Amino acid sequence: MSAPVPTLSASDAASLVLIGPVVQLQVQVAPLKGGKRPISWYDPAAITVVPAMEIDSGGVTGFDGEVVHHDVHHRDHPLSRHRGENGISLGFTSHYGVMRGEFGDFLHDGIAGENLLVASDATHTEDEFTGGIVVMTAEGPVDLTRVEVAPPCVEFGKFCLRYPRDRKADAQVAKAVKFLHQGVRGFYATWQPTAEASTSPRIAVGDLVYRRG
Repeated sequence: MSAPVPTLSASDAASLVLIGPVVQLQVQVAPLKGGKRPISWYDPAAITVVPAMEIDSGGVTGFDGEVVHHDVHHRDHPLSRHRGENGISLGFTSHYGVMRGEFGDFLHDGIAGENLLVASDATHTEDEFTGGIVVMTAEGPVDLTRVEVAPPCVEFGKFCLRYPRDRKADAQVAKAVKFLHQGVRGFYATWQPTAEASTSPRIAVGDLVYRRG
């Protein structure tokens, strides 16, 4: 007999506000920034779409059949960019609409490299997520806390402008980075292991994402 799937209490469930479904899961299998400042650039080639992922205390791991991919921000990745607060990242399709409106249609959904891309008709700010985010999976809820703005980097700002790789950033790039702030670029979040589970339930495309109201 399979183990029972953990569920939310009625009072807990009543506090949830639906955002939308997960429409894409992805990991960065290698760093996306190349060169050395001031001559540096963003290259999305290492973004790898996966059908499922788990979170542990070190960050995100993607699964594609028997193939396992640690995200580059996972503590155990050989080129780890793990800092503590950046173990998992989220973005929203609505925010890509905002970015395309400013920079162009070449910025397709997922190109900023977030781990979870969530479908949403609304734009979102950090203040909405003070209560956290819940992903409802087939194995039970995944609680994400400490949701904060993922600061956009100079390299991604240059990428959005199609700025030459061999040029130093200027005021135009600074303006683009400012535009991408306040969550337009995405958010970081944290998952905490428990005495019962050292990894989160497995997240899949189609799982519904909520914020705590």
